[in-house]
Amino acid sequence: MARTAEYGLGEFTFPRGWFMIARSADLGNVPMALRMFGRDLALYRGESGAPHLLDAYCPHMKAHLAAEQTSTEGAHRIEGESIRCPYHWWRFGPDGRCNHVPYFDGAIPPAAKIRAYPTQERFGCIFAWHDPEEQAPDFDLPEIGEWDDPAWMRCDWDDLGTLAVHPQEITDNLVDARHFGPIHGQRIAYFESVFDGVIGRQYSGGGHETMVATDEGVMDVDAFYQGPGLLVARYAGDTDAVQLVFHTPKEDGVTQVWHGLLTRAHASPPSVEDIAINQQYHDVGLAAFSQDFAIWQSKAPAVQIMRMPGDGPFHRCRAWYRQFYNPRARASEFQARADGAHDTQGISMRAPLAAE
Repeated sequence: MARTAEYGLGEFTFPRGWFMIARSADLGNVPMALRMFGRDLALYRGESGAPHLLDAYCPHMKAHLAAEQTSTEGAHRIEGESIRCPYHWWRFGPDGRCNHVPYFDGAIPPAAKIRAYPTQERFGCIFAWHDPEEQAPDFDLPEIGEWDDPAWMRCDWDDLGTLAVHPQEITDNLVDARHFGPIHGQRIAYFESVFDGVIGRQYSGGGHETMVATDEGVMDVDAFYQGPGLLVARYAGDTDAVQLVFHTPKEDGVTQVWHGLLTRAHASPPSVEDIAINQQYHDVGLAAFSQDFAIWQSKAPAVQIMRMPGDGPFHRCRAWYRQFYNPRARASEFQARADGAHDTQGISMRAPLAAE
């Protein structure tokens, strides 16, 4: 396991961006303790149902806000959008400020606050914005219109647990055309890497051992990261599919991973065959991703890549990735090193018509 400093990524140990922190179904009416970004956190739903994320420890006497409380009072810890500390009943709003101390009528000191994180709930997931500089989000979650399209079948999320691997090793896959054959049995017909601001993209096409391609024998893939931890991959074949891989740094060098896969139904409502195809694509997609897992779990950290001319543009991808580990005022500096379309020597880029 290697840590951020060993990769020389930048000033910050954990990156700036939107990250998945839980499946929607994981969070009910009881506060949930989390460990992400090397911090203990408390996730809860306000009475509106909206999720809120705070640092875990009350500034009063450091009780964990999500600690279990067995008294009858514990059933009333959520008031509006605020949460009460289980120890002395101090109440904190979703902005992290203490807004009530039950045994004190004076002005609450400004220091009675904890860090709060912007959250969004979409696609059956709860996301949090993490920024070492604690500024407001400067980019959005990716658009996944298929989630709300009745012609598409939604996914159940796979919680794949943690990998003792820095997310740098996972994002390297975005430009690694040469692993598709040995790892996934895929024959690459074209491959192109494109970086544009906070988006890192891979266009690829080729035959596949298991997934069904088009009549021409090529499955076209448009896969992109929007920020450092949210990967959306769209597959165009006999059955269109969207694979989602979301990963979040849990500790420095330890990564939590989730997986989901959506498919387009051929009938409305989805037929028995559609349901079977959805399950088949899910199983194939998860199996393919598990092949990467097997390598990541056993490899040593590639702190430096012995890059050959026929390798993908790893140096561009790593330059792009560094923007999230440095002050946002420097983001354009790293984007300038990566932005544009880049080839992999010996593999065709997209045909002009495919690029439109």
